[in-house]
Amino acid sequence: MPVPKRKTGKSDRDMRRAANSKYTAPSTSECPQCHEPKVSHRVCTGCGFYKGKEVIDVK
Repeated sequence: MPVPKRKTGKSDRDMRRAANSKYTAPSTSECPQCHEPKVSHRVCTGCGFYKGKEVIDVK
């Protein structure tokens, strides 16, 4: 079984762990139909509209 030859330094360890902190949550905008927050370029989960047209039936 492979074993590290040298101890991993604090800088290398912290830089590896910091890679996950670069991700951000997707931005949201207000739906023009129902005024609920929705993810940009996606169908609104509140009313089912996208670009002024009803795409899915949400009832």
